[in-house]
Amino acid sequence: MSLQERIAAAFTEKFGTPPPLIVQAPGRVNLIGEHTDYNDGFVLPMAIDRGIWLALRPRDDDQVAVHSLDFDETAVFHLTSLTQKPPAGSAHEQAPGENLREVGGWAEYPKGVAWALQEAGYTLRGWEGVMAGNVPKGAGLSSSAALELATARAFQQVSGFGWDAAQMAKLSQRAENRWVGVNCGIMDQMISAAGQAGHALLIDCRSLETQSVPLPPALDGSGTAVVILDTTIRRGLVDSAYNERRQQCEAAAAYFGVSALRDVSISEFLAEADNLDPLTRRRARHVITENLRTLNAAKAMQNADAALLGQFMNESHVSMRDDFEITNDELNVMVAAAQAQPNCYGARMTGGGFGGCAVALVHGEHVERFVTAVTQQYQQQTDLIPQIYVCQPSAGASVIPQN
Repeated sequence: MSLQERIAAAFTEKFGTPPPLIVQAPGRVNLIGEHTDYNDGFVLPMAIDRGIWLALRPRDDDQVAVHSLDFDETAVFHLTSLTQKPPAGSAHEQAPGENLREVGGWAEYPKGVAWALQEAGYTLRGWEGVMAGNVPKGAGLSSSAALELATARAFQQVSGFGWDAAQMAKLSQRAENRWVGVNCGIMDQMISAAGQAGHALLIDCRSLETQSVPLPPALDGSGTAVVILDTTIRRGLVDSAYNERRQQCEAAAAYFGVSALRDVSISEFLAEADNLDPLTRRRARHVITENLRTLNAAKAMQNADAALLGQFMNESHVSMRDDFEITNDELNVMVAAAQAQPNCYGARMTGGGFGGCAVALVHGEHVERFVTAVTQQYQQQTDLIPQIYVCQPSAGASVIPQN
């Protein structure tokens, strides 16, 4: 039974009638462009075929009642009483509901979206429903953004306002920043809102302009697949390391007299590189070259060049390992194992670093062999069993047609 069928059946059992509405919103993986977002740069994520599904029907009052099958809990809140937001830091990105029950848990995400929509002037109607998800928890694949955008879609459907993907992404980000208390960037919400099947999305993190780029075919013309390689090592000391990297980037930008490293060309960097201290030079070099790689990766995808895209992915990992220093032993082992496979075009760590996932571009007809080989090599070298997910680029937050 698919997740969609499961929530429809649960809705029917709970309410005695099939759901008139089903919405979904995806998680995401970033193909390339890491730690460029807060430097006003470029990112290239894709929505994955894992996400949050929500079956619902409108209510005639201001109440929202949603039952989570994953946590076997029902959250109930009233749209007229969303005036007091929880304290900052009451949740984190890992997963809606994971270890959050003492501070409101997964329910704070839909409540925050409702709050942000109303703050922006939207008139909302209540609804009730059942939800479930299949985004791996804690893997950095943005289950929180999926829940936010599924909620936004639900409100859009029952309340009758138009769907503006960028606006819904901004308000969902505001919900996570201001209501939930997580200072995330715009990438996760933007790709969950605006993803397109078969495509990744090049996002300019300064202007929020987007460009859809197709996943390239294999060299023989058949399909490719994106494979997410979860090391099962969860990130530690992320906040301090993240803030430290951000400060180092800001110091480099100040040296060049610009507001963000996005404004420094590679030639300008090379002309001044010897005058920077070694640490600042490495940090700046990663961001400046990563922005260039991301733009070139998008061009490679437009030109249907899987090999060139893979080359940029490989170069990105080296840059994050050596210049930005955000990989760890397990990530390096995983990426090396992936790159060693004959039908892998390229692989790199993805996400914040210090654990979590890598991502690989693989010939679609050889995925099973790739997964087996990488699993064996990683397990032999780390004594850890990886979690591996084969994904296709999928549509953003959408309404599932009902018969």
